Amino acid sequence: MNPILSFAALAGFCLCAALARADAPPRAETRPQTLSAHGDARVDPYAWLRDDSRDRPEVLTHLQAENRYAETLLAGQQPLRDKLLAEMQARGAGGEASLPYTENGWEYRERYPDGAQQPVYERRPLAGGAWRTVLDAAERAKGKRYYRLGGWQLSPDGRYLAVAEDVRGDGTQRLALRDLASGEWLPVAEGGAGTEMVWSADGRALWYVAADPDTYRPSRVYRHALDGKDDALVFEEKDEGYTVSLSASASRRYALIAVAGSDSDSSEAWLLDAQDPAAPAKRFAARRPGREYYLDHYRGAFYLRANPDPAGFGLYRSAAPGGEWRTLIAPTANREVESFLLLKRHLIVKERHDGLSRVRAIAWRGGASRTLALPDPSYRVWFDRNPDPDSGRLRYRYSSLTTPTSTWEWNLSNGKTRALWQPKLAGYRAADYRSERLWIRARDGERVPVSLVYRRDHLAKGGNPLLLYGYGAYGMSMDAAFSAPRVSLLDRGFVFAIAHVRGGGELGRRWHEAGRLANKQNSFNDFVDAARELARLGYARSDQLYAMGGSAGGLLIGAALNQAPGLFRGAVAQVPFVDALSSMQDPSLPLTVGEYGEWGNPADADAYRRLRGYSPVDNVGAGPYPHLLVTAGLHDRQVPYWEPAKWVARLRERQWPGQQLALITEMDAGHRGQSGRVSRLAANAREYAFLLTLSGWREP
Repeated sequence: MNPILSFAALAGFCLCAALARADAPPRAETRPQTLSAHGDARVDPYAWLRDDSRDRPEVLTHLQAENRYAETLLAGQQPLRDKLLAEMQARGAGGEASLPYTENGWEYRERYPDGAQQPVYERRPLAGGAWRTVLDAAERAKGKRYYRLGGWQLSPDGRYLAVAEDVRGDGTQRLALRDLASGEWLPVAEGGAGTEMVWSADGRALWYVAADPDTYRPSRVYRHALDGKDDALVFEEKDEGYTVSLSASASRRYALIAVAGSDSDSSEAWLLDAQDPAAPAKRFAARRPGREYYLDHYRGAFYLRANPDPAGFGLYRSAAPGGEWRTLIAPTANREVESFLLLKRHLIVKERHDGLSRVRAIAWRGGASRTLALPDPSYRVWFDRNPDPDSGRLRYRYSSLTTPTSTWEWNLSNGKTRALWQPKLAGYRAADYRSERLWIRARDGERVPVSLVYRRDHLAKGGNPLLLYGYGAYGMSMDAAFSAPRVSLLDRGFVFAIAHVRGGGELGRRWHEAGRLANKQNSFNDFVDAARELARLGYARSDQLYAMGGSAGGLLIGAALNQAPGLFRGAVAQVPFVDALSSMQDPSLPLTVGEYGEWGNPADADAYRRLRGYSPVDNVGAGPYPHLLVTAGLHDRQVPYWEPAKWVARLRERQWPGQQLALITEMDAGHRGQSGRVSRLAANAREYAFLLTLSGWREP
């Protein structure tokens, strides 16, 4: 039986019934504040909702009132939410361990016990024996309202474990060290750390990234010595437009400090000697406006993904810091290097070509090249752990809209591939679903890729509800990957699509340039045009279009709703960056200065005008606005909670009878939402129940 119903009458009944049970919507008090710049005056009636301390009673009272209202408003969806959550849990039941990987004489794996919120990390000797617990995240989470493991690294001899943990939900990490021989946790200095850590060659020192306590900008690298001395500052980036990250070179000879800035599109790398931890950091090549490079080292040479060529990123080799860069792979108009991996006999490159990632293996000797064959029209592919560069095999991860994320091995000698691990999803048959990749024409003639998926026996031309997802910022690619929770939406007749709008990185550097700064409007146009074209092509009913996006993708959704009133029936905005102008005018916020290169600095009149023209909070119009589910995190430092709170307050001024408008603030979480796996599934179930109810769906 095709599940697509006659939507209009049923949906109207559901919404009216829901509102009849709901309390009156909360109305935030208006306290007008006039903000003037460049001869323009704008009024912010809800500026008082900002509370950097996150503990002012009047603000918390308002957010809690919104939460209670949302709970009442959505109460009728609870049976569907419960069913969806049960489905999602059953589809990917716990207890199954990940594929083990081998490193330094041990096998390692991650395992979720049945029904667990947090994973267990285990290892056993290669020679055999029982699995032993390295880290029990559930044990670490006990007594904490929030816990998320940011990263972990083992010392080269396998004795010491370093972990980065977020225990507040604001994204800042604390460093913890464990002696696995004794099981004891060792004392470390308090303070904000990052998720990236690198051990020295002898395992007696650990470098880690630390964040500025006021701006939360990762800006410093410290060295922690196991002999108990105070941690030493070894590197600091003082320019607020730049951030710091840390990684180990493929040779394990260096810890590599990457310093990147969006304001000037430049980067540089510094070297820390893993064999001499006390040696000072050494710069590889000075930053230069318009040039980025990202470094690795293997077998006595340095390799760089860099963009000295206007065409985009290529691959280069240099003998030493300050030396000449020799071109290995030059970028072209439709192909540039996305990442690379250095193995003993092969150079592995992942290239972005025609909107998709392609993996090539190039023999060091002779230069013979082989391309990895991938089966789906759109997909995501990335390198798995490959700790043994001498193996002659590449482990990679593969996922598509119809293929669950799995681990594969590519034999680089004969080109054959084999599946090493594929998840078992109860009741899921990939053959029941179909994915497609389309190119739609935006209003200026640009071709924009769109990936979509649906259940074959539920597609009714011009009759399906469709959920369109978008992001389009920072040059990040939203590749088409599998989502087990999403199956519950497809099984109830939804088509799911991703609009790969300008501002992302799907078509290389030019795609990013075409959707940022003065070109940002292209992102919004692409999203709106994709929605209309998908309906025209029959993938959706024109009155059953839904939108979803998070963070910078929430800005995309907010602008699209302002600029195309009446196009979407409903939308889900997850921690949306919707007060863009006010945030970019405030350099005291954690990420503002470092993001001038993406959005512009409103101290400049042209940048101010552009932001003023699309910032969702500043452009809420007469409507009609769709039904909206908006989420926020009280401890979010990337998109502070007051942005979605102010946006919803503005929208409430125009809320029409029958409109569902819900703001849910997670009071113990931040930008990434709840930390536990079951809690994350529950959030998926809530969003899908909201969309399904709007579409008129009723369980058989």
